[in-house]
Amino acid sequence: MTDAPNRPRSLTELFIAFTVLALQGFGGVLPVVQREIVERRRWMTHDEFIEEWAVAQTMPGPNVCNLSLVIGSRFFGLRGAAVALLGLLLVPALVVLTLGSIYSHYSDHPRVAGALRGMAAVAAGMIVATGIKLAATLRKHPLPLAVTLSLAALGVIGLVVLRVPMLAALLVLGGTGCVLTWHRLKP
Repeated sequence: MTDAPNRPRSLTELFIAFTVLALQGFGGVLPVVQREIVERRRWMTHDEFIEEWAVAQTMPGPNVCNLSLVIGSRFFGLRGAAVALLGLLLVPALVVLTLGSIYSHYSDHPRVAGALRGMAAVAAGMIVATGIKLAATLRKHPLPLAVTLSLAALGVIGLVVLRVPMLAALLVLGGTGCVLTWHRLKP
């Protein structure tokens, strides 16, 4: 099942872990999931996490929700997938509904706008830090670093500068990366 030394002992532990993860993540929970699942709880190795993250990104829907489904299923099958997703969504949804109600009363206050700008900067920094941490796995990838960086640069240019639709960029560049990797690994 996994080479990592630990695994969740029960569905309750899985639910609580994903609830805690969700409540820690603002503007993106991936950095928190990676730290918690790989480094702290040691339910997966770094390489296993990267593989599961890659699978989660190819599925439709929010990537972290997909990742919770994959991780939950890995340990407890369909029930684990449902419990992990519920843990990721239930309490945060209640918090968001409550905060939305409060925000509707105080949205015109300048301090509220300033707080939201500050949270956006923190979230962006966390995403960049996770990207840097996960980039270390590129050394183990079969494609040369120059090829993977070129595909990444083309993706950024296509999405940001040329405003290519995300699905088209994913299909073309992701498909190209898959084909090149397949050719490289082919016996």
